[in-house]
Amino acid sequence: MPPIYAIGDIHGQKEMLDHALALITADGGDDAQIVFLGDYVDRGPDSRGVIETLMAGQSAGKPWTCLLGNHDRFLARFFREGRQHDPRVKSGLNWLNPRLGGVQTLASYGVHGEMHFAEQEFGETEELLHSEIAAGRITPDALIAAAQAAVHENHIAFIESLPLWHETEQLLFVHAGLRPHISLPHQDPDDLIWIREGFLETGHNFGQLVVHGHTALDHPQHFGNRVDLDGGAGYGRPLVPAVFEGRHCWTLTETGRVPLLP
Repeated sequence: MPPIYAIGDIHGQKEMLDHALALITADGGDDAQIVFLGDYVDRGPDSRGVIETLMAGQSAGKPWTCLLGNHDRFLARFFREGRQHDPRVKSGLNWLNPRLGGVQTLASYGVHGEMHFAEQEFGETEELLHSEIAAGRITPDALIAAAQAAVHENHIAFIESLPLWHETEQLLFVHAGLRPHISLPHQDPDDLIWIREGFLETGHNFGQLVVHGHTALDHPQHFGNRVDLDGGAGYGRPLVPAVFEGRHCWTLTETGRVPLLP
């Protein structure tokens, strides 16, 4: 079987994505099979550019599989419904809060603004009061309308088409993880893009090696039954691609492969 490559959470870091793709090309050629683990948008400066890169690669016939991440769904839901919250965000933060990164994503599409929120107690949903843009103060509804006019419909359709997992005989790729003892078709879709508790601490043998992102670390790590490839690019740390041959894993660097061991 040829090697399969994977890239964790990109979070709008287009330059880091380009560098990761160059490392993969150097190791596996132009037609390397790549699985992207979701969270293409938010926090970084060029979410639009990341989406365009992924769409262009697939349109060119590259064997790229792009999975859905929770931040990608945030963007799609804001565009379709104006939804600013998800109940899985325990802090209640608004997607437009810079900590979650929606404001940076909209800026990459040309909708620049400073968000003003109502005072919030921890756990309460954070409510947007208004936005300050170059033309002045606008209401939340006006901001939603501006986003719907600026974000490309085909970018949203791309996000809405993304699968929740990809599997080979020995590997299972998913954005966040999954619950032990539940078959893949019966997993809660929300868990597949949000789960931490119940997954990160388990030593359960899932049969396949689970390759995921979502939980940011300082560097990708191998935990025996799973590999977490979210090295924190959304917080400015490097985006480190990996390559798998069977269950064996290496990260890719400028000087070649580095074994990633449990």
